[in-house]
Parts: sequence; C-alpha cells; structure tokens
Amino acid sequence: MAVRLKLRDIAFFERPVRFARPFRFGAITIDATPQLFVRAEIEVEGRGTAVGASAELLVPKWFDKRPELSPAQTVDGLRRSLAIARGLYLAQSGFQTAFGLHAACIGAQVAACAKENIPPLAAAYGPAEIDKAILDALLRATNINFFDGMGGNIAGIDARLSPDLKNADTAQFLAGRKPLPRVAVRHTVGLDDIVEGEGGVADAQGNAGARYFKLKLSGDPAADAARLARIGRELDALGHDCKVTLDANEQYADLAALRALIDPLDRDPGLRSISSRLLYVEQPMPRDITRQSPLGSLTARGFIIDEADDSYDAFPAARALGYRGISSKSCKGLYKSIVNATRAAKWSAGGERFFVTGEDLTCQAGLAVQQDLALGALIGVAHAERNGHHYVDGFGETSADEAEAFAKAHPDLYADAGQDVRLKIQNGDLLTGSLVATGFATSVHPDWSALPPLEQPKSLQEQSA
Repeated sequence: MAVRLKLRDIAFFERPVRFARPFRFGAITIDATPQLFVRAEIEVEGRGTAVGASAELLVPKWFDKRPELSPAQTVDGLRRSLAIARGLYLAQSGFQTAFGLHAACIGAQVAACAKENIPPLAAAYGPAEIDKAILDALLRATNINFFDGMGGNIAGIDARLSPDLKNADTAQFLAGRKPLPRVAVRHTVGLDDIVEGEGGVADAQGNAGARYFKLKLSGDPAADAARLARIGRELDALGHDCKVTLDANEQYADLAALRALIDPLDRDPGLRSISSRLLYVEQPMPRDITRQSPLGSLTARGFIIDEADDSYDAFPAARALGYRGISSKSCKGLYKSIVNATRAAKWSAGGERFFVTGEDLTCQAGLAVQQDLALGALIGVAHAERNGHHYVDGFGETSADEAEAFAKAHPDLYADAGQDVRLKIQNGDLLTGSLVATGFATSVHPDWSALPPLEQPKSLQEQSA
C-alpha cells in the first residue's frame, strides 16, 4: 500500500575516490572521481519525519560522452543535474507518493537540463539519486525493509510515465517478487586490465571466483577480436563453466562496424570460446545512431541498450529495433528499472524472451553497492556487473570507523581480510540477507559530519578560462 510523504530538505555531499588501477571503458580512462552522497529529510503522513541516504560515483564521460567536453565538465553537468532536481523536488507542496513526486518532476527536470545543454541521461542522474534517498527515508519512517516495502508498492508506482502498461501491472509484478538470496558477480575486464598471468582474467584472486565476465570493447573490430581470442584462452583455463557479456560503451560507429565484429564471432574458430559463452552485447553503437538503426539479422545475438536508456519510452523503442534487453542501474533511476522489469516479464509471457540486466558504474562499497544490489535482487537480476571492489581499494577514502560500521551491520557483505574492510564475494556471489533491514538495504548511514558539501558546478566559460 502506497504511503504519502512531503519533502523537507535535500543536502548533497561528496568524497574523493582514488582507484587502485585505471579503469578504461569507451574513450576514457579514469583513476579517480568524486562519490556523491545525498541526505533527504521527509515528513510521512501520520508518521513523523525521517532521514534517508543514497550514494553514487560522479562518473565522467559516461552520461555525456560529447568529445568537445572535458571529463571535469561532464562531472559538473551531473552536479548541475542534482542542483536543478533539488529545486524542482523542494518546490512540490503537499503530500504525495514517492513515485508521484518523481513523476511530477522528471519531465521538468529533462526540460530544464536541456536548456543548459545537459542531455537526458545526465538529467536523470539528479532525480535518480534523490529518489533513492527519499525511498530510504520512507522505509525508515514506516519501519519496513526494501523488499517488503516494494512488494507492497509502498512508493505507489503506476503507469503515468509508461502508457504502454496498465496502472496495476507494476504493482502486480512487485507483489509476485521473491528476492534473490544471492547475486553472482560479473567481473569486469576493462580495456587496460591484464589478460594473462597474475592479476589476469584467470587469476582466481583477481576475479574473486567469478563465473560471469563482462568484457569491454574498444570499437575496433580487429583489435577487439584479437583481444577476445586471448581472453577466451584464459577462460578455457579456468576449470569451471562461465558466461560472458560484451560492452562497447557506444564505440562501434554503425551497423557495418558492428557486423565486422559479430561476423567473426559466428565463424572464427579462435573466437569460439567467447561465442559459445556469450549472453548478450551491450550498447554497441552511439545512443543517437542506436535509435535510427534496426538490428535486423543481428538480433539473433541478443543486444541490450544502456546509455540509450535515457527515458521511460527507451525500452519499447529499443524493442521495436530488435533489442531484447535493457540495463538496470540505480544511477539511471530505480523506478525506471522496476517499470522495465515489469515490461520484460509482460512481453516474455508472449513467448519471446526479454530481460533486464545488472550493470555497474563502479558502485562503491557501502550505500551504493547495497542499494543497487537490492534493486537487482528484487527484480530478478541473477548476475550483475560489480567492479567497485576491483578498481577501488576496499572503502577507499571512507574512514575506518564508517567502514567498520558497515561491516558490523552487514557481515555477509564485508570482511576485513587483513587489508581493511572490503567486499566479501563468496564462491563468486554476493549474499543479500543483511539487506533485509529497515530502510533501503542499509542499516548504516555515512558519517555526515565528515563529508564536505558537493562542489558547486563551474560554467563552461569558467572551466575554459
């Protein structure tokens, strides 16, 4: 049953995150970026006030890949998205559902961001992070955990943003969910990551016993094929069965370039190790090209959109082009993930298979990884990319006291292996048992007093001066 709330305040903070190794995806390599924290205070009708929290990296050159912008400018675009969303959310008056608040603001958010040259995917970042913190506060005020709360549609998700569905569709989908007790880790192999030897693909210490691997592509068919053949030989040496996904991060220019990659996968014996294990290919072409390019015969390989998922109608539009799936990322919006999972289930009932995947923009240990993991476990994502533990050293710049508080509250997710607290991956899986806690998948909030406020975004003119 939906519960109504009124927003009282939103505050933003950030903390630097230094990477343990460079992460190269698409056309960028990052070795540090800030992590955002959101603190939201709400009043719940008849239940008093509560505070909720969320967290996410401010990732450069993913939400907005325009070549004329520097990485710092794209991060500032995310900061500006947050500021615009804060103003719109706080301008709402009266009690309404959590989803109703989101629905009332998302259209104005995209429009306001467009006036400042911020694209829709980056525009959605602000509401996505605010929504998670509001939901955390709502669940705390009602003394309920995320899985039970969403099973009863406490947020009041309806079809006002997805007219292809009926109002009852999402509520019925949620009511039938049985959260997964464990989610397999899909280990990321970035473009600069080691392939062979110590620290390589087959190194059990490095891959944490993963049975799923996500392989980044560069957009050069010949170079990608050669690298995939090397990775395939390493996977053959693992000694256990595994599956792979490919992610081009928009680097394949068009369908012709994409076919130059897929054709060898179908024919080349040296790529059979990858081809036989391949589950799907993620976002191969730029988002604008994607919307104009039906996949045709390529559909047989199974493709999903990710960066092209910048609106509530993106999945139906992609389906019409031959795409079978779409990624769930809490940084793109948890309500959109749930709506898309509802669609996938409804469409699959007709005989064809449609699906939602779990992808990760380096969700860091603590709030970010827990909330995204819970979302995936709710909607049935059996394996999810998890790369925060791989590219960042444990809790990074988080204080030891805060990291230990998370480890104490969530002992199935974290352990101190003698090198500070870090994510605990058990036989290639993450366990979700301790996420069944009052609030949005966390018993712990950050130490707000130790967090500096979010930096104010600079204008493009200031950055170029």
